[in-house]
Amino acid sequence: MRRPLAAVLASFALLAATACSTQHDGTDGEDDGTAPRPGTLRVLASSELSDMTPVFERVGKDTGVTLRPTYMGTLDAVDLLATGKADGRYDAVWLSSNDYLRLRPDAAEKVVSETPVMSSPVAIGVRTATAAKLGWKPAEVTWSQIDQAVQDGRLTYGMTDPARSNSGFSTLVSVASALSGAQSALTDADVAKAGPRLKEFFKGQKLTSGSSGWLASAYARRGDVDALLNYESVLKGIPGLTVIRPKDGVVTADYPLSSLASTDTTTRENVRRVTEALCTDPVQRLITDRTHRRPVVASVPPAAGLDTGRRRELPFPGSRSVADGLLDAYENELRRPSRTVYVLDTSGSMEGDRLSRLKTALTDLTGDFRDREEVTLMPFGSDVKSVRTHVVDPADPDEGLAAIRDDTKGLEAEGETAIFTSLEKAYDRLGTGKDTFTSIVLMTDGENTAGADAEDFDAFYRELSGDRQDIPVFPILFGDSDREELEHIAELTGGRLFDAQQGSLDGAFEEIRGYQ
Repeated sequence: MRRPLAAVLASFALLAATACSTQHDGTDGEDDGTAPRPGTLRVLASSELSDMTPVFERVGKDTGVTLRPTYMGTLDAVDLLATGKADGRYDAVWLSSNDYLRLRPDAAEKVVSETPVMSSPVAIGVRTATAAKLGWKPAEVTWSQIDQAVQDGRLTYGMTDPARSNSGFSTLVSVASALSGAQSALTDADVAKAGPRLKEFFKGQKLTSGSSGWLASAYARRGDVDALLNYESVLKGIPGLTVIRPKDGVVTADYPLSSLASTDTTTRENVRRVTEALCTDPVQRLITDRTHRRPVVASVPPAAGLDTGRRRELPFPGSRSVADGLLDAYENELRRPSRTVYVLDTSGSMEGDRLSRLKTALTDLTGDFRDREEVTLMPFGSDVKSVRTHVVDPADPDEGLAAIRDDTKGLEAEGETAIFTSLEKAYDRLGTGKDTFTSIVLMTDGENTAGADAEDFDAFYRELSGDRQDIPVFPILFGDSDREELEHIAELTGGRLFDAQQGSLDGAFEEIRGYQ
């Protein structure tokens, strides 16, 4: 994996945690002068917690404390904590799990309390018709049976990117633990032992994603994917799935609400009060009924439809080397390789700072490209200017990466803006038949001014074969580009719009990596 995993994971001792029994110290934290709004907690939250709005509103009424969440992927949130960028901006962190945080001391030291308030295990959601064809009894299915169905070509699936999503990494740990036969936390030897079986297993992965929400949408759009691997709570919200917790064990998210060290005693007291409210019977019932997560209070039963059978809890890796090795193997050896065409606006309006920012973003991105990845640069102005394709060869990855950087350095701004003509040529370039995660990234700083128009592209797209219609376009909103125009492209092709007007261009390119 080209991205240094040391920047994501490191070893650290466990934080003390007791479900719905907050560990709270009265020590004053440092503050950078950005005081919170009175009666409001600024919460850095996992993106999947966006379904908790009714719970936030209920807790606000019960405590007088308003929760103001900012949603972010778990790994991105941990990075924000580790670099100190959360200090003074947030009062609490609420992730699907603190397991990543525990493996990174520079992030873990930012947290002074931890209270799990609900849980959801990893599961597989299988189209009900597919489960019937396989003859599966949900309470009896094992990871080995799932693996065998994949080997037999009878099961395909989607999952989130383990390098960016906690649900994806928890799934990877669950599968690796089961297929290696590990009896305790995964070791380096277990990862090596499971390698051949895992490589075969991941041949069945047809969808990857940086978020559970987009994964569910892509699954609904396509008819050739049989199942999704994700948290039980996410899968329960998708119609037509039989949700199965494999009998031989899974990793479970426990959703701890944590106070941050950078806050004062009054803010930490507000976190304690909110946590206490979250653990009351009425709120626990609201959580499980609305979100399909499991309560942590024994007096509250799980929502109807949640299997109450016991399952072995698989431990999270306890060392950096195991986490590094597992993620590196997945990124560079186990998963399908990526194949991407970068359709890049280099029209006259990109002259100067905009082109410089594009070159910097693309150059930096080469550090994240995976082994076996195929990258095509297709700069355009009034028409496509050139088409250059490079492969990151595991035998000599530096050669391909250097070639991408050289092509990026040579980009020049001139001409009008032929967005739709260039997209059509990107689809023509990709064709069909490759066993890859295939996508198109479109970066433009303006509206379409040359060549085919939106109606022409719509007609072109409708005439594509089914396999080619499965290739999503991920547009990046940048400069003076037209949001409505780009949103239409994303919606038509099953992609997603990324905003570099509100954020950074390099951040948008990096976020898209979870979808490639």
